[in-house]
Amino acid sequence: MTCVMHQSPGLWARPEDQSTRYKDVEYWVELAKLLESAKFDGLFIADVLGIYDTYQGSHEAAVRRAMQVPVHDPLMQVSAMAAATEHLAFGITVSTTYEQPYSLARRFSSLDHLTKGRIAWNIVTSYLDSAARNLGLDRQMSHDERYDLAQEVIEVCYKLWEGSWEDDAVVEDRTNQVYADPDKVHPIEHEGTYFSVPGIHLAEPSPQRTPVIWQAGSSTKGRAFAARNAEAVFTVAPTTTVLRRYVDDIRTIAAEAGRDPRSVKIFTEVATVVAPTDEEAQAKYEELLSWADYEGALAFYAGITGIDLSTLDPDTPLEYVETDSARFALEIFSSADPTRTWTPREVSRFVSIGAMGPVIVGSPTTVADELERWVEDADIDGFNLAYVTTPGTFEDFIEYVIPELQARGRYWEDYDESETLRERIYEPGQKRVREDHPAAVHRRALQEKVAQRDRAAEPTGPAEPARV
Repeated sequence: MTCVMHQSPGLWARPEDQSTRYKDVEYWVELAKLLESAKFDGLFIADVLGIYDTYQGSHEAAVRRAMQVPVHDPLMQVSAMAAATEHLAFGITVSTTYEQPYSLARRFSSLDHLTKGRIAWNIVTSYLDSAARNLGLDRQMSHDERYDLAQEVIEVCYKLWEGSWEDDAVVEDRTNQVYADPDKVHPIEHEGTYFSVPGIHLAEPSPQRTPVIWQAGSSTKGRAFAARNAEAVFTVAPTTTVLRRYVDDIRTIAAEAGRDPRSVKIFTEVATVVAPTDEEAQAKYEELLSWADYEGALAFYAGITGIDLSTLDPDTPLEYVETDSARFALEIFSSADPTRTWTPREVSRFVSIGAMGPVIVGSPTTVADELERWVEDADIDGFNLAYVTTPGTFEDFIEYVIPELQARGRYWEDYDESETLRERIYEPGQKRVREDHPAAVHRRALQEKVAQRDRAAEPTGPAEPARV
């Protein structure tokens, strides 16, 4: 995340942590080069609009503890990182709730061009009232309405990306000074509940046209949205049992929506603390935990759940409460893992290292064993590696875990021939969305429009003789 403290409250204060360099483009370029040297698929950049101001009814704790504030726009550093790499992809989080799809589609097309097809859009709907208040609303939309809005935003984007410019619209005819054929560029004429977008897409077709679509829906509405639209789903779960239920549900809903359920790739968040031996790794974990920030952790929890624990005794058991904030966080902390009693103290300790995902502590063998267990038991496709410290978490994973995974045939030695991120997710040659993806509807509609035009231009019979 483009901020000081993302998901490990207090750990930024360790002398070797470089999180405070988030303002420097060199920091991002160095990180991108590090990840590409280890053949990572991509860098996933989180984001949030608004301030975590629920804790004690103020923004003060979040500001004091640098809890995801200050925070920069997540798109800005991507071009620099792309210029310094050849294969690393970039998943960028942008909320649909406060965006105009006409301009948003242009931004992603621009980045898809500049990265040569290495871009994904992680779609979120935002969950902070502070964002709504600062963007012209009295309070945020209800949870379900945010997803209704998101569906229209993405439908407009699909139309712009897939249904506006024909494949051969750009001719680059220098002799006649014609760059693009206007007859092959079409207005989308969208009229919907939230948006009216009559015109053409501002950008010519990019390598992927539609960026790879990521999503992290966990509520009923969110899962339906993810199963319909996502090519990759990012989720968090405390156990493989909980995660497997989610994975099976997503794939069932995807099949009901007419998609190949295996085309929805599912990645879960995990943090690792690794050292040469289990004992050394456990000692490292305890040392990291000594930097944990109780206030920062509860400010984070309050922000994502809408529940302020500051007035409760640290050992008070928590109950499940439905809110319009991030429901997945409440499910994780109070209902998804029924074997654990959650208290403010336990919540603070849990989120201090790796936030809401599992933390695997151990030797390279132990960590690799556990990663394999998650893949097998939960039927997932991969992991989103959350950092505890940066770049230390990545450096340790590269030094210790990747060689072990490579020895087991679980991690490649080098990038394959894929040029775009979508090809890497599916197979070489699959640069554009699959036929069973909803964006393909607009691709087929454009193809039919072109076919009708071509049929209309064909002669219908022998030409009449010229009259004198």
